[in-house]
Amino acid sequence: MNHKSGANCPKRNDSPVIYGHGSRAMDDHNTPVSPPSGRRPTLSQVAAAAGVSEITASRALRGGGLVAKATADRVQAAARDLNYVPNRLAGTLAGGSSRQVGVILPSLSNSVFADVLNGLEDRLEDAGYQPVLGISNYDPAREQRLIENLLSWRPAGIVIAPADMTEASRALLVRADLPVVEIMDVDAAPTDMAVGISHHSAGRAMAHYLLGRGYRRFAYLGHAIDSDLRALARLDGFRGALGEAGQTLAQCLTLAGSSSVKLGREGLARLLAEAGQPPDLVYFSNDDMAVGGVFHCMAAGISVPGDLALAGFNGLEIGQALPVPLTSIASNRAAIGIEAARHLIERFTGGTPEKISDVGFRLIPGKTA
Repeated sequence: MNHKSGANCPKRNDSPVIYGHGSRAMDDHNTPVSPPSGRRPTLSQVAAAAGVSEITASRALRGGGLVAKATADRVQAAARDLNYVPNRLAGTLAGGSSRQVGVILPSLSNSVFADVLNGLEDRLEDAGYQPVLGISNYDPAREQRLIENLLSWRPAGIVIAPADMTEASRALLVRADLPVVEIMDVDAAPTDMAVGISHHSAGRAMAHYLLGRGYRRFAYLGHAIDSDLRALARLDGFRGALGEAGQTLAQCLTLAGSSSVKLGREGLARLLAEAGQPPDLVYFSNDDMAVGGVFHCMAAGISVPGDLALAGFNGLEIGQALPVPLTSIASNRAAIGIEAARHLIERFTGGTPEKISDVGFRLIPGKTA
């Protein structure tokens, strides 16, 4: 397993529409209207079945409140009965942009980004927009390809949790001339808008809390944070606050691979085996890693926090469900998704939302430190 330790610790340098229930579209003989057998239903057939013009039918199917509710319900019922699916590409060609929002996230391996996506999706769909998701796997080159791909579909906007955005990626987003919200972190200047928290401040806050609890011999255990700039920012903030208090990291171990419970368990075993003098506390890159650390302590008979204190980041449910709830920081993930959607919707409707929105974080004392 590749690792770095001690002084080498890194430093920071429209999918198918689901319609509501309504009466079925009928012909003059009170029979449900259906398109000719074997042929795809058309917008004109939906409009005829609902007794409206094609323009009204199109607006009703796009949503957004441009058509009276009773009329929209009638059109949607007709579309459902005809098994009609709107041609979103045609709408894009006609209007210049779609009602899709490109969303690029680095991972869905745990609930962190799923929580963000849930908050984002709910608000966008309420406004008649549909998120289209791409996963970068923390790979800047893959992230750039996803940006290029999504922009080719003329989305209404982009939401991105950058891995380590290349200059080419930034240039693509600037030239696209559409609303872009960078999420999760607000420490760096965004291309357009940013919604998230200060990860550097979160690291500092955890250090101050632990120092106040009397801990003095600290170790750090992380995943491959060279490709996770937010985790690296937390480490920098943590280490900086320790330095201001006259303390240092006695150990720093980063392991190749994405964060996981398994990596955290194996990593803590390695860190303790390599320790000359055991640390008082281990600060983990996130809760996945810290939960793995708790499991190692349980298996090895190490009392937490009696023999060894542990702290993480994200405030995940699994960490709070442990027999000894994890000391962590809640990153307000759903709020990030909701705020990002609000920024986009304001821009779509001619508003000017703030450039940077810090949703804040919350320290969870837990019982592991």
